[in-house]
Amino acid sequence: MSQHQTQDITQAVLDRLSADADPRFKQIISAVVRHMHALAREVDLKPEEWMAAIQFLTRVGQTCDDKRQEFILLSDTLGLSMLVVQLDQARRSRDLKGATEATVQGPFYWENAPVLPLGSDIGKGMAGEPAYYAGKVTDAAGKPIANCCVDVWSGDGEGVYDMQKEGDAGMQLRARFHTDAQGRYHFWSIKPTFYPVPDDGPVGAMLRAMGRHPNRPGHIHMKVYADGFAPLTTHLFAADSPYLDSDAVFGVRDSLIVHYEKHAPGKAPDGRALDKPWHSAAYDFVLAQAK
Repeated sequence: MSQHQTQDITQAVLDRLSADADPRFKQIISAVVRHMHALAREVDLKPEEWMAAIQFLTRVGQTCDDKRQEFILLSDTLGLSMLVVQLDQARRSRDLKGATEATVQGPFYWENAPVLPLGSDIGKGMAGEPAYYAGKVTDAAGKPIANCCVDVWSGDGEGVYDMQKEGDAGMQLRARFHTDAQGRYHFWSIKPTFYPVPDDGPVGAMLRAMGRHPNRPGHIHMKVYADGFAPLTTHLFAADSPYLDSDAVFGVRDSLIVHYEKHAPGKAPDGRALDKPWHSAAYDFVLAQAK
């Protein structure tokens, strides 16, 4: 049996890859091996340090459940999620020219939110100040996209998502809307506020060890998709929110920062009468054709 030395063990691992392995898998796992081995050499990694890393990743996995995705949070806070989004945009830049910019999905997406009619209020009874959202969805040429799904979710006015609440709170501040024949959408929710990502687990401990804060600027999440178009996952960020320059997950893009106009009590654009101050935010989405 040959004994592998520090200088040749990396190549020995790579040589074990089957010639029949899927080419893309082979490319990725080969890069993982090379970079992990290079990291160990660069920092002269000690056994107890590597064991600590293994235990950390184990705790990350153990923290995950059907409502909490600590691995997504780890990827987000290390900037990897956003890097993958940016790489995808660069890869498809010709097809996505003029399209609304994407950003990270985050760990709080919940599939199959209720489908509600345009104009519905998903913020009723929730902590936070009312906000009216309106705009349209078009293709790159400005043609309206009818029956396009606008899938929205956010935390409440205290920055807490339904998944984070004790017990079975059910879906809150989530819905799927579909644009009308002119590609328009409108609904009520709340003005989002900044909040800390969950920091009571291993990712929070990592952030503290790095000397970083856990906060995200106020934002509402959107998935926008229709047949024949590249799906979009993005946010709208409140322009007056703190932490726009230091988002814990590096997800802010200038084109997604939106001014929320504050209004005195009175009649809203959809005819609704409000007895307290409210906000409005307008944003038009542009989708690229699917390949």
